[in-house]
Amino acid sequence: MKNAMLTLILLVLASSLAFPQTAGDEFERGNALYREGKFEQAEEAYASILKQGIASPSIYFNLGNAYYRDGKTAPAILAYERALRLQPNDPDIKHNLDLVNLKTTDRIEPLPELFFIEWLRTLSAFLPLRTTLWLLSLGWLVLFGGLAAMNLLSSSSVLRLLRAVVIFSVIFSIPFAILAATQVADTRSHNDAIVMSSVTTAKTSPDAQSVDAFVVHEGLKVKLSDAVGDWVKIVLPDGKVGWIRSTDCERI
Repeated sequence: MKNAMLTLILLVLASSLAFPQTAGDEFERGNALYREGKFEQAEEAYASILKQGIASPSIYFNLGNAYYRDGKTAPAILAYERALRLQPNDPDIKHNLDLVNLKTTDRIEPLPELFFIEWLRTLSAFLPLRTTLWLLSLGWLVLFGGLAAMNLLSSSSVLRLLRAVVIFSVIFSIPFAILAATQVADTRSHNDAIVMSSVTTAKTSPDAQSVDAFVVHEGLKVKLSDAVGDWVKIVLPDGKVGWIRSTDCERI
């Protein structure tokens, strides 16, 4: 019984050790195929790693590069967007995503946003979530430290200084609390999608016989707001709303 149990444990350990090594070998094989100009085979190598349940920014980034070199605009954008979701402030991913977006047909101006929302988006692009949470924790630490000191000390001059510190820490913490909440919501949101079909006609309702609303092309990033059967409601950056088949887009 003990020997059988030991054999089972060794087999489990061996399989767990071999699994990452296989994925690593496949990743290197994909890189080698990419360097040889065999982009479709490189795509298959990277995709096989993802099918194993292993995902990382580098895998999606390299997959996007292979799709881009293979002339597959929408899959490249989807791969880069997934890489960016895992590593939001990577300049190489952003650069390649901007580059491939130049190949898309649709040029839709987004609706103007409140200055505060624009400020949050700009700040979010420069501050990773980890940094935001660290600054927020610092603000809370100073706030509660100041409140605790106010309860322990009785000197009027020190109390005035501590009140100023508490007020400053509150003013300092509020924007970072809002920013952290926004960044967390963005990382958990799965409502963004990429149009994968070369040309898609959106309808005014989830029905093939309904009136045409607008036409979109591959590579366009949209938001999903509802689903009925095999139809999904998409929202364009300019606020237009329409229904397309769920097979015409893929969720990021």
